[in-house]
Amino acid sequence: MSLDDFRHEALAETGSTNTECLERARNGALSGLWITAERQTVGRGRRGRPWQSEAGNLYASLLLVDPAPHASLASLPLAVAVAVQSAISCVMPVAAPSVLIKWPNDILVERRKVCGILVESETMRDGRQAVVIGCGINVAVAPDVGLYPVATLREFGASASPQELFAHLFREMADVLALWDSGRGIDEIMVRWRKVAGGIGERITVNLPDRSISGLFAGIDDTGLLKLEMDDGSTRLIAAGDVFFG
Repeated sequence: MSLDDFRHEALAETGSTNTECLERARNGALSGLWITAERQTVGRGRRGRPWQSEAGNLYASLLLVDPAPHASLASLPLAVAVAVQSAISCVMPVAAPSVLIKWPNDILVERRKVCGILVESETMRDGRQAVVIGCGINVAVAPDVGLYPVATLREFGASASPQELFAHLFREMADVLALWDSGRGIDEIMVRWRKVAGGIGERITVNLPDRSISGLFAGIDDTGLLKLEMDDGSTRLIAAGDVFFG
């Protein structure tokens, strides 16, 4: 897809931009549709967690239809994180702290969460696979999410409005998805991801549904799984979990 294949619809308010995109897909919407909202009334994050979505931040979702063969879809969140990190970096002052990716789907500044990413998919009745990329970026308002320390871009000197930030996100996502190329460009995506990943080489704790495990964050494998070096020298691969530094 090229930049011209993407289009944008801005809403004042919606329940959830991800839900809105999925509903559009069910009604036949084509790939490349961005939906943004000034406010969400029932925003959500990973594992169905509620996501406070007051006015002043950027809430944006992108609909992709059949973006890649099923086997290649696992690498899409890596590409998305690279694009979002790059877009946020575009609006940060030169002297601001680095913008980093936190596995699997958060963006941090000074170890504080400024963005959450939620990728969802649904098979349509006609067999098409709809994939929705949702981003909630804390431009001016820090939601009380409880799980991690949070921050806003304003706290680090960024003056861009949500609309100005979206213009960067629109362009960066198009560029990175073209590089990803339905999974064929994952090697270059991995190079870019590792350059801006936070915590590699550090000790972390990963909260799993049934327990917590700790070890050394050894990066990710070629499919995006987290590599955790255990104290006994073995390496464990983790597909999903909440990561805490230290």
